Amino acid sequence: MCLSIPKQVVAWEGEGDFAWVERNGQREFLNMMLLGPQPVGTWVLTSMGLAKETVEPEQLALIEEALTALAASLDGDYEASHYFQDMNVK
Repeated sequence: MCLSIPKQVVAWEGEGDFAWVERNGQREFLNMMLLGPQPVGTWVLTSMGLAKETVEPEQLALIEEALTALAASLDGDYEASHYFQDMNVK
């Protein structure tokens, strides 16, 4: 299983096949050939060095919430009522 992580395009390299992306201050050189050039500031889902799809702000918020819940569960600090309010988890 592979987890896709959202990262933001911050700069382009060359002809638009590769971009620099960031997440939480960590920068990565990313292959953009599946999506083509995207404007700086665009959020993309990344996996194994590739950009797979663009992410709209609403999607980004849900993904970030899920990643926060995953981190909490891995830390042993997960409380279901703190996450996924739109799903009415009890």
